[in-house]
Amino acid sequence: MNTILFPGSFDPFTVGHQSLVDRILPLFDRVVIAVGKNSGKGSATSVDERVASIKRLYGNDPKIKVTSYDGLTVDACRIEEAKWMLRGVRSTMDFEYERNLADINRKISGIETILLFTLPEYSAISSSVVRELDNFGYDTSDFLPKQYI
Repeated sequence: MNTILFPGSFDPFTVGHQSLVDRILPLFDRVVIAVGKNSGKGSATSVDERVASIKRLYGNDPKIKVTSYDGLTVDACRIEEAKWMLRGVRSTMDFEYERNLADINRKISGIETILLFTLPEYSAISSSVVRELDNFGYDTSDFLPKQYI
């Protein structure tokens, strides 16, 4: 079974994230959306709440698994038997960062990273921007999947 792991904090899971999942889904037998436990980042919601929200979004799609993980992403790939990792790229800065991570991950684990470029209409959206807008009381519904809200 061809499995790809899509890791992230997903705090929150945005329409940009949803677009990446929807675009990669036809290419793989299984997509694992893996919510990382990152104690270094302040979170608006708990990992369990984020996992539950993403599960509601994708319902019972048998090709999608939503889980959480702690530790290195390559170890989560091994646990899920994923030979590939999905990462989104919004800008050249993202590209350089993701390229370096992909090189390290390949060297230590043999796991390949597939980069998908964000659709232009989503390139300015990031979880941190959505959180900031929400903290100041702005309507963020345009940036979140409709079923997720």
